[in-house]
Amino acid sequence: MRTKMDTVAKNLANAETTRTADGTPYRRERVVFEQTLSERLGARALPAPEQRGGSELSRTHRAHLAGAGASGGALMPRGVETGVEVSPDASEFKVVYDPGHPDADQDGYVLMPNVNVITEMVDMITASRAYEANVSAVQTAKDMFGKALDI
Repeated sequence: MRTKMDTVAKNLANAETTRTADGTPYRRERVVFEQTLSERLGARALPAPEQRGGSELSRTHRAHLAGAGASGGALMPRGVETGVEVSPDASEFKVVYDPGHPDADQDGYVLMPNVNVITEMVDMITASRAYEANVSAVQTAKDMFGKALDI
């Protein structure tokens, strides 16, 4: 969650940055979990449905970072650390007409970052709520374990 929040904060901070070190506008970054998880698991993932305790478990080919094995944003099934990946968003830059801008081309157009502030704010709220839900779940589990020890 920290990586997601840091990435959103960086995107918001650079929403108006028209020139980076390489001379192009800032390119939005995004956090990728599922692709990284699938790549790192590779052949070590469950090859077929597994039977445990009477309930059938089947593979859905969708990666999830919740449940047993999750540790600090990294899922470690069978000893494979998966982590997260921050990658640039390949969508097009916005083009804005502003002839007085120092980065305007000869026709007066400026390439602006591909950051949508509203989308980033929604992503930040979503990440914050997910963090709060996880804190609440851990606190509930802690309370349940405490009560079980009192019995």
